[in-house]
Amino acid sequence: MKLKFTKMQGLGNDFVVLDGINQSINLNQQQMRLLADRHFGIGCDQILLVEKASGQADFRYRIFNADGGEVEQCGNGARCFVRYVHDHGLTRKNEIRIETLGGEISPKLEANGNITVNMGKPIFEPGEIPFIAEKYALTYPLEIQDKPVKVSVLSMGNPHAVRVVQDVDSAPVATEGAVIETHPRFPKRVNVGYMQIIDRNAIKLRVFERGAGETLACGTGACAGVVAGISLDLLDHQVTVSTRGGELKISWDGPDEPVWMTGPAITVFEGEINL
Repeated sequence: MKLKFTKMQGLGNDFVVLDGINQSINLNQQQMRLLADRHFGIGCDQILLVEKASGQADFRYRIFNADGGEVEQCGNGARCFVRYVHDHGLTRKNEIRIETLGGEISPKLEANGNITVNMGKPIFEPGEIPFIAEKYALTYPLEIQDKPVKVSVLSMGNPHAVRVVQDVDSAPVATEGAVIETHPRFPKRVNVGYMQIIDRNAIKLRVFERGAGETLACGTGACAGVVAGISLDLLDHQVTVSTRGGELKISWDGPDEPVWMTGPAITVFEGEINL
């Protein structure tokens, strides 16, 4: 089976994008893993599938992690999605509505080439994240490796745990991230963010993503970090998030308001793979 694809990246968070509108795509988990494999396949953090919407939106957006598991949301992927449908003539709209498993989002292509995405309202209710807790709290103690750590927990259409650290470069992302990701209090696993506060308008961030490991950038992770920081009164409403792949601009005006994310999306190359 020959499959046309586009390789894209948003701040180094890289994707294989597949057009499920003009070609028939029905891949199993093993084939997804092969596409994502950096030695035997194309290589990516996530696979993005463009499909026709089932409702009133313009498109349906499906996301598969490198391990082949389908997930609800991906912010960097959403920006690449907009760039893709524009570059491939699937729409002429600058602002589009997209269905995802995590809810509908509305990305907009800006005049300077960056993409701004309305990522929707953050979710704090533990049962909806999902996270096992008796009630909502600003932070929760989480027992890992025989010691408690303090995390903020919320959903940006996908679950996130955010830790505030003194130095993000020395944070235990590699050793601790996988432990928190699979902690039994997160029934659907969790993305784990490590956030260093630079000042009230700037943070540094590293994220250990579900099913992918640490990535160079994570859009929903950036949103979750800023929301957690604002909720803890550590940040103001507009924040520059520095990841290892580059910078994102995140803004949030507080409860019951959506989170806005602005950043780049780049096409790397296009090709065809024989599965």
